[in-house]
Amino acid sequence: MSQPNPLQIVACRHWLVAMPFREALQWGSGARPAATRLLVEITLANGVKGYGETICLLEFIEPVLVKTIFPIALAHSAHDVELFTRHVLGAGYYHHKRAAVMALAAVEMAMWDARGRHLGQPLWALWGGAYRQQVEVAAYLFGTDPARLADSARRFMDQGYRSFKVKIGMSPDSDIRNVETVRRVVGELALRADVNSAWTPGTARRTLEKLRAHDLQYVEQPLELDDLLGHAQLRQMQPVPIALDESAYTLADVGNIVRMGAADVILLDPHEIGGLWQTIKAAAIAEAAGIPVTLHSGGELGFSQSAYIHLAACLPNMSIAIDSERDYLSGDVVREPPLVREGAFALPMGPGLGVEPDFALIERHQTTVIQDPYLDRQRPGWFSTKPAY
Repeated sequence: MSQPNPLQIVACRHWLVAMPFREALQWGSGARPAATRLLVEITLANGVKGYGETICLLEFIEPVLVKTIFPIALAHSAHDVELFTRHVLGAGYYHHKRAAVMALAAVEMAMWDARGRHLGQPLWALWGGAYRQQVEVAAYLFGTDPARLADSARRFMDQGYRSFKVKIGMSPDSDIRNVETVRRVVGELALRADVNSAWTPGTARRTLEKLRAHDLQYVEQPLELDDLLGHAQLRQMQPVPIALDESAYTLADVGNIVRMGAADVILLDPHEIGGLWQTIKAAAIAEAAGIPVTLHSGGELGFSQSAYIHLAACLPNMSIAIDSERDYLSGDVVREPPLVREGAFALPMGPGLGVEPDFALIERHQTTVIQDPYLDRQRPGWFSTKPAY
């Protein structure tokens, strides 16, 4: 009689949590008051547990997790990452990849964590080893008030940050003013701007010409996410590098971006591409085309933040400071969460993700509501349009 596979997944459970931001984060699609995240625990036949996390901005993500992803996970072992991913897509989601990737990512992360714990190895050691010992972080700047933006930029500089990202895409006037304000404060340090698809092609051409003098590291997602041809044309007609984020949710998206020559930089997100392994494959596609990559932030708690550090540590072309909203979070759900010191994260050394759940904090922050991810409580009836102007 054959022995049961010790890495077989035998149980799954999850929590929906909302971690308030210290202040609502203002951007082109609303004012987000909290980071709503799905947390997952899997248990293996040998008793090892693994933990995962994903962004949860829309109501369908949790039902997909419970009704489709969990039953498929119970048919697999923790080392079946590729097989599990293909199984989920084969359950009908090859037609609707964006409907599956976020729920899929939480379990896939937990599989890696469990496997790393079983082997006693950190994830970076399973992915080819550490290419870098520290992971630089970009300071995130929100809102349109010049004084507050300047104060925030100075505060981050005092903490040792050397890369900065400012949200634009709220209005034509604030687009230029936000960049000018932050550039005056940070001097020649790296500065990037995120439009969140607010511009029409004409507005993009005019505004990028006005921003040319500010030597931006890149402008992120200037056009609507499906407009790869428009982004390719923007690259050809002006010198500001173009980065794509919302356009790069799936592995196929990344392949199409490279084929179209639509981006100078690609922002990856394991939650939006369907897992850590898919992120590694996407980075390799970009590396083969000489394109640097970095990581998008959606309010990562400790599990996902640790996963980001592992990824950035071992991917050679993740040479640009990763995004992080960590400074705005009011707390976490893990013991000893990753900390930014002098603008960088240190390499995690513990097995798997290298962080442990704090179940009391998870229980404290449990929720049944996804809090205004794309609206603004101060503007009833308002909603964003893409493109907006």
